[in-house]
Amino acid sequence: MAVMDARAVNRATSARQLLLERAGVSAVEAVAALAGMQGQEPKHPYVGLWTRVDGFTEAELDAAVAARKVVRATLFRGTLHLVTAADYLRFRQTLAPVLEAGLRLLKERAEGMEPAKVVAAAERILRKEPLTFTEVRDALQVEFPAVNERALGFCTRMLVPLAMFPTGVRWGWPANARFTPAEEWIGAKLHPKEEAAELVVRYLQAFGPATPADFQTWSGLPKAKPLFDGLELEVFTDEAGKSLYDVPDGPRPGPDAPAPVRFLPEFDNLLLAHAKRQRIIADEHRPAVFTKNLRVKATFTVDGLVAGLWAVATKRGVATLTLTPFGRLTKKTTGELEREGTALLGFLAPDAQTHEVVTAS
Repeated sequence: MAVMDARAVNRATSARQLLLERAGVSAVEAVAALAGMQGQEPKHPYVGLWTRVDGFTEAELDAAVAARKVVRATLFRGTLHLVTAADYLRFRQTLAPVLEAGLRLLKERAEGMEPAKVVAAAERILRKEPLTFTEVRDALQVEFPAVNERALGFCTRMLVPLAMFPTGVRWGWPANARFTPAEEWIGAKLHPKEEAAELVVRYLQAFGPATPADFQTWSGLPKAKPLFDGLELEVFTDEAGKSLYDVPDGPRPGPDAPAPVRFLPEFDNLLLAHAKRQRIIADEHRPAVFTKNLRVKATFTVDGLVAGLWAVATKRGVATLTLTPFGRLTKKTTGELEREGTALLGFLAPDAQTHEVVTAS
């Protein structure tokens, strides 16, 4: 088996993540190519698309959401993702066991709860009108007064296929967005069968080359090795002798391919899609990015690897992007980050009178 060194693995994954050069594709095509984007907060996928898609505008994704070609919904790992409507319909049933298993997290709070009855009640309630989860919990509590209200809401979130209802605010959804039945919103039925092998291929197209453990980390599905073994995949070896699987036609540009500086939003899937994440971030830097309260901070990359954090604040008409590098930056790299950061500020804070990029001391 051919050996792929760390830089080759980094460049292969970066190419699939549209980070070696901005792609001339639509927002919908990009979301599909990325196999969805973590959407824990609504702004993050917008930033993730801006950094990956040539000429991307906020209005383009707004239009795709309004046209119901893209939805924000609970999916991979039981977390909110922005995915194409087609992918949601295709893979929601495949990921249902992961979502169902999430109920184990409730432990004693699930006492007295009968999930099938909660699902039936929630579906009936939500068919009437889109509701926030506070409203869903309140309505369910009336029907199940002896059950923990948080358990009722979590059961609904995990077991009922729902899409978040957009409202036209900036970034598409308010903080306390409403939910509506996904099939009614999209106007089509869920694919009835599990398509786990197909999902492996989609994963590798977006994040490969990778291991079965990487796929499990991203999808939440267990026991992935037999799925990999049943597919016609290329197999490589990393520097530690571990097998890496890949789709035969996956881009592998080689270790010397240039990787320009890029800004990644909070919770970017690139930082969450592998069991071992050295291909994108050194172990020594992980504590600065992955916080104890389960946040994943916004980062910037240099030469394909996470090299620091970034944050934006606007005060008195001045929008400031602050870079917090993990090590010393060259003058050339600093200039590249300042140019890219200034463009990002134009996207995030178009109404600011002044845009500034500064480096924390």
